[in-house]
Amino acid sequence: MLDRTVTRFGKDFVFYYSGYWRDIPATDNITVVIYEQVYPQAGTVLWVEMNDRRIYQTYFGRRYNDVKETAEQAVLQSLTELARIQADRILGEPTEELF
Repeated sequence: MLDRTVTRFGKDFVFYYSGYWRDIPATDNITVVIYEQVYPQAGTVLWVEMNDRRIYQTYFGRRYNDVKETAEQAVLQSLTELARIQADRILGEPTEELF
């Protein structure tokens, strides 16, 4: 897992997300990168890519956000993507874009 975040919200998100991700089996050959784009005076956009495919995106405003709940949502989406990746490997089907 690669952390490309820069703000406190981003770092907290990575902390919670990685805690959940470590508990998921069969993730050895999966690359996860968490990116963040900061917009001054507006907030930040954070997204998760799995094997170079964007699977989750969210927005954090400048004020308090429930980062833990957001990380949980991202992990649930990651589980869906992980299942799709494994099914594609078994069936030999190409991947399709989400965003």
